[in-house]
Amino acid sequence: MSKIKFGTDGWRAIIAEDYTIENVRRVAEGTALWMKKQGFKQAVIGHDTRFGGELFAETTARVFGAFGLKVKLAKGFVSTPMVSLGVVKTHSGIGVVITASHNPPSYSGYKLKSKLGGPMIPSEVAEVEDEVPEKPTVELASLEEMKEKGLLEYVDLEKIYIDHVTANFDLDAIRRSGIRIGYDAMYGAGQNAMRKLFPDATLLHCDYNPSFMGQAPEPIHRNLQEFSNLIKNSGKIDIGLANDGDADRIGMYDSEGNFVDSHHILLLLLLYMAGYKKEKGKVVITFSVTEKMKELAEHYGLEYEVTKIGFKYIAEIMAQEDVIVGGEESGGLAVKGHIPERDGIWIGLTIIEFMAKAGKSLHELIQEVYNLVGPFSYDRDDLHLSEEKKQAIIKKCKENAYSAFGKYQVAFVEDVDGFKFTFGGGRWVMIRPSGTEPVLRVYAQGPDAAEVRAILDAAHQTLLG
Repeated sequence: MSKIKFGTDGWRAIIAEDYTIENVRRVAEGTALWMKKQGFKQAVIGHDTRFGGELFAETTARVFGAFGLKVKLAKGFVSTPMVSLGVVKTHSGIGVVITASHNPPSYSGYKLKSKLGGPMIPSEVAEVEDEVPEKPTVELASLEEMKEKGLLEYVDLEKIYIDHVTANFDLDAIRRSGIRIGYDAMYGAGQNAMRKLFPDATLLHCDYNPSFMGQAPEPIHRNLQEFSNLIKNSGKIDIGLANDGDADRIGMYDSEGNFVDSHHILLLLLLYMAGYKKEKGKVVITFSVTEKMKELAEHYGLEYEVTKIGFKYIAEIMAQEDVIVGGEESGGLAVKGHIPERDGIWIGLTIIEFMAKAGKSLHELIQEVYNLVGPFSYDRDDLHLSEEKKQAIIKKCKENAYSAFGKYQVAFVEDVDGFKFTFGGGRWVMIRPSGTEPVLRVYAQGPDAAEVRAILDAAHQTLLG
């Protein structure tokens, strides 16, 4: 059988093709063997709203039971941050989430969470990978047998999470402020928690639908047109939040239905945490995030670090150092005072609390950011190319074959993870193959949306000929 490889954020594959019960059993065995070597005796397991989630979560639990490991199993779908928090609250060794996050509905996946409540660090994931057998070797334990032996307990991870949110946010201030919230769950696992926290919110796609209506549940503007138009046309929403399938990523809209990307959200988080709350700590961002974060960190006298792409690299630093804000371009963001995990609901609540405490609209707070670091715009295109074409472009990047993209002359190139071509004046384009999909990502920043589009179009012309 094929070797199972973990990508940027866990193992992902197409359901019934490579993502089968047999392969889930193999990965679960590898995990169980690794746990035994570490001396871990207990795991938390949950699944999101994807097809077969309960079946694959129970299969994983039954493999763990066969190894004599205790399982805290979520009943019903939960978000990834709920599992991560559950690991910490129940003092478990690891967490497993059956999810393919933002991937198309045909995918499922298997994420590993550390005892600290964030992604398992890359070196440990590699160790688990090495333990995965070529085929399953143990008989599955039955859930009934596990219950009798005290190896299985069902836990309400959503209640644990909501209680944690209630204890850490000034929900009364948010409610008193009269801020009107819109929420698009994208049919994902955040829907019930948001419905319980904000019963008066305007909700969209907050029902259980494993098909996601054929749409990849990634909270980027092109996937959220219906939500954007709802905000624009209703005139009754002050801030719109959207989460991906497992609710660890966030998308955001202002009251006019304009998309607020992750770069702007990260800057808002740093403005709130360092500028308003006077918190200290290190700023950690991935390679594709705007350099404006570096400017704002320097403004507040904070240390900063740039990592490879993948939240696991940020989580590893958060586990060892005092990090005030961390995040990546794709909507995975984290702040001090929570687990070292990206959490779409938590980040949304942080921004809403910021609005409530400052008594300002989202638009006004973004203007405060611009007053400090200057205005900018950003966008990303995903090019679905043949593997041959994709590799040919990456080869050219490695050989420094691109000195200009249309009229944009390259001043210098960085290759921390992918290739960032800087033109000067806050303008750049970045090229990187996806770690989880057959896609070439092209990112761009410029002074306004029109020029960002021009940069992306020039890049397409140069790359595709």
